[in-house]
Amino acid sequence: MDIINKKSLKTKKAIALLLFLLYLGAISLMAQETPRSYIAENTVENIFIDGKMNESAWQTTDWSSDFIDIEGIKKPTYNTKFKMLWDQQYIYFFAKIEEPHIWATLKQKDTIIFYNNDFEIFLDPDGDTHNYYEFEINALNTIWDLYLSKPYRNKGHVTDAWDFKGIKTAIHCNGTLNNSTDIDQGWTVEVAIPWSFTTAPGGTTKVPENEYWRINFSRVNWDFDLDNGTYSRKKDSYGNFLPEYNWVWSPQGVINMHEPEHWGYVYFNKGSKTTKFDIPDDEHIKWYLYKLYRNVKTKNDQEWLSIHGELQKKPILIQGKPVVAVLEKNNFGFNIWAKSPFTNNRLIIHTDGKFTTDYDQTN
Repeated sequence: MDIINKKSLKTKKAIALLLFLLYLGAISLMAQETPRSYIAENTVENIFIDGKMNESAWQTTDWSSDFIDIEGIKKPTYNTKFKMLWDQQYIYFFAKIEEPHIWATLKQKDTIIFYNNDFEIFLDPDGDTHNYYEFEINALNTIWDLYLSKPYRNKGHVTDAWDFKGIKTAIHCNGTLNNSTDIDQGWTVEVAIPWSFTTAPGGTTKVPENEYWRINFSRVNWDFDLDNGTYSRKKDSYGNFLPEYNWVWSPQGVINMHEPEHWGYVYFNKGSKTTKFDIPDDEHIKWYLYKLYRNVKTKNDQEWLSIHGELQKKPILIQGKPVVAVLEKNNFGFNIWAKSPFTNNRLIIHTDGKFTTDYDQTN
């Protein structure tokens, strides 16, 4: 009888453990939404910035996946996609924007370009969500480039006067700009940004060969009114502008481009025939920590357990390994961190949202 009871108890424990692991797996699936990725190939061909895709390097490199609504659910009315290349001087972008009515009115540099239909690029070279760059362009080839010290949620400083020194841009219209009497195919954007834009004073420019950056792309599109053939943003019966459409490459999950943790991954490939980029395991933990961070920032910090004097979350499975998040509160704010089971590094998000890594010195 004792033998039967022991076997029964072992079976129950095994079932309980299996159910617990399934529970953890379910939580991990709900917690993760994988950003998109793209492999940017190296080129030795001279790229002439004219808004056209004439070079063989452009012809042979892959398109990105089509843009999706910023919240990641709805399919946009018109298609958008991009290509990227790079060499030792520039990072190149080419975007194809489907649009039956190409129009633009803003001609002054560094005005708010997204008040027109536009194309936007966001760059966070080190992936810490701070010190990132934004670029916007309309069909008149008017640009707005700016530097942001932190996302708006962290009250960062926005520098409108900052410029991508040496940038080259061009627009090509497959149709007629600001002509309401015909139907257009769309417009294309070509951009070359020198790597030197990331170089600190007195520093050396580092080209990210076989490394990745966090990057995203956005397209703002407006319903329009026509007044004697002149385009403008459409208004409702009360005279208020109708909301814009926000279509992006890697979905944000919210109508906010300034949560850089959602941005995609671009891998700058050189000397390899790889066709797939594997996002590092620690990045999966990072997404989870930012989810917790956003909850704590909005005062939704329940369900943390006090264990041995630390506030902890129940472990969840990330990439098949259990991960425990720790919340440390102090007089100046809080930190959220977890030790990676993949690298033994401690991954930390600070009060101001900046991500840092404490590297395991034994590696």
